[in-house]
Amino acid sequence: MTGRIDKEKIAYHIREILIALGDDPEREGLKETPNRVAKMYAEVFEGMNYTNDEIAEMFGKTFEDEDYLGENYGDLVVIKDIPIFSYCEHHLALMYNMKVSVVYKPCNKVIGLSKVARIADMVGKRLQLQERIGSDIADIMMKVTGSNDIGVFIEGEHSCMTARGIKKPGTVTRSTTFRGRFKEDAMLRQEALMLIRE
Repeated sequence: MTGRIDKEKIAYHIREILIALGDDPEREGLKETPNRVAKMYAEVFEGMNYTNDEIAEMFGKTFEDEDYLGENYGDLVVIKDIPIFSYCEHHLALMYNMKVSVVYKPCNKVIGLSKVARIADMVGKRLQLQERIGSDIADIMMKVTGSNDIGVFIEGEHSCMTARGIKKPGTVTRSTTFRGRFKEDAMLRQEALMLIRE
């Protein structure tokens, strides 16, 4: 379901925004700006081309070999500090210095570690809320791994808070999303948070 981003329409409207800002889109420094922005938007909002189901299908490589899982079957798997960026849907402002950590309890298969980073990256490439990024990642991880026991921890800075409005640079927002036993079992949840924060 790719190809929903209309670069021509984006370029047209960026040109109109430049005019609305009181600048001349025909001046040398701005002539190519609408097309550059359209190309950039197609890249940074790539995740808007795909549903969570499609992302799960794209990055759903798992290992089901019993020998691979070995004696550690059922232990927690933690992937920490995956760097991503996103854009706030309220102001189209950059969310930056973001780090995503994912913890899950394997059910009968494990996901390739790089796929977790790819999932987080693609989910970030949408107009988002930080809380929804965590929820989307958790939902996709559940689809891919077959495990109901997923935790997602995210921290990041939001330019809608640091560069405009109240203007408080350095302010960090942290959010957690828990599914399955991580939501129900306080001790397991605490263990996951300790592993993520180590």
